[in-house]
Amino acid sequence: MENSYRTIPVRVARIDTVTPLIKRFTLEAADGGTLPAFTGGSHVIVQMRDGDRRYSNAYSLMSSPEALGAYQIGVRRETPSKGGSAFLHDRVKEGDLLDITTPNNLFALSDEARHHVLIAGGIGITPFMSQMHELRRRGGSHELHYAFRGPEHGAFSEELEELAGQSSGKVRFYVDRLGQQLDLGGLFGGLAEGAHVYVCGPAGLIEAVRKAAQAAGVDPGRVHWEQFAASTSANDGAFTVVLAKSGKTVEVGAGESILKAIERDKAVQVECLCREGVCGTCETRILEGEAEHLDQYLSNAEKDAQQTMMICVSRARSGKLVLDL
Repeated sequence: MENSYRTIPVRVARIDTVTPLIKRFTLEAADGGTLPAFTGGSHVIVQMRDGDRRYSNAYSLMSSPEALGAYQIGVRRETPSKGGSAFLHDRVKEGDLLDITTPNNLFALSDEARHHVLIAGGIGITPFMSQMHELRRRGGSHELHYAFRGPEHGAFSEELEELAGQSSGKVRFYVDRLGQQLDLGGLFGGLAEGAHVYVCGPAGLIEAVRKAAQAAGVDPGRVHWEQFAASTSANDGAFTVVLAKSGKTVEVGAGESILKAIERDKAVQVECLCREGVCGTCETRILEGEAEHLDQYLSNAEKDAQQTMMICVSRARSGKLVLDL
């Protein structure tokens, strides 16, 4: 797969505190022009500089695809933070300049779906907001199930109800602290023919949805998911990577990414924007061995083909990989 990211300078036009942990950032083009078109479910990668340190974080666009005068993203302060979310929460002010990439969509609405079932947990609500705008424009049949910890953590709830009221959609909230739980078995048991399911949120929710779909005999092609974090590795041990073009060998430590090991040894230079397996810029050809794919960029067919891998998150299934670097 090819990627064609372009960097856009933006100005932070507004920052809103939405919950104790989430802020919404409204971003306008620094030159005052319109921003590139996107579809519901798209994300951008926000690039930040803090002295000599650089952060690159992927965030879903939550604003309407029809409103290109500004983008909006929702940022949850992560604990512990790799740096990006804390930087945005603590250091970025209205009027500041940032760089973002052009939008990319790994979580698009299916054109084949006759009904769309959206399942969100926590900050995973953000891509569904742009999707609901798109579904309103399409007149698409849909329902949203949104689970969060407590009433104070139900980000954007009023806006979601308003969006649903403007279309044929339905919204249900599940507040864990109030004992409200989403019945996935019941949801999949009553899933309409031709419906597609989309889930975004914590890894546990995504796994629960996938297992419930499998138990109900739902075709995996009708279940779509997005999580801006690498999947957990079943093999977190050390392994060896041979870089065929440069003739160098790199030892990748337990829990270490191939990209970090290459950078640590200063073996070769590899471009990588996101370091989370979503942008595709570090896609590398596999010459020998098999990868354990932990990214969200490659399709299942591409992962099965074992032709390329994302070295920022994916690992070796055995003790050795030979890569075209």
